[in-house]
Amino acid sequence: MIIDRRELSLSSLALSTLAVSTLAFTASGALAGSADEEAVAKKVEAFRLAQIAADPKALGALCWDDLSYSHSSGKVEDKATFIANATDGKSKFLSIEYKDPTIKVVGPAAIVRFHWVAEQEMAADGKKVPTNLHILMNWQKQGDDWKLLSRAATKL
Repeated sequence: MIIDRRELSLSSLALSTLAVSTLAFTASGALAGSADEEAVAKKVEAFRLAQIAADPKALGALCWDDLSYSHSSGKVEDKATFIANATDGKSKFLSIEYKDPTIKVVGPAAIVRFHWVAEQEMAADGKKVPTNLHILMNWQKQGDDWKLLSRAATKL
């Protein structure tokens, strides 16, 4: 094998150009979306756990003050009403699964979709109620934090 200095120089130049292009691509924020998506995914999971625990403090910390929370029945709640109803003890979640989630970050907003499969137990009679929904959540970035701005549910 014969190595020519000119070929070696061209190869080095090509590698240098590729390295600079890669750095420019990374610095331009092209990979920043994945960090935001990961941050949103953590918030979505924290929200799921707060729902199961019926934790008003955690739910409050995860939601915008102007929250619009829409149920599959068509009922729409603001933040205070949502938290009051989610933590009133009239029912408890036995399980909540967020299946097949997708997260798309667009600027300071994140669109989250998933298949909700849950089971609740009613406090009054112990009746178990399954739910099977499609959920759309909109999360808004506030400083370095993400908060739930709106949620809509559709029965499946």
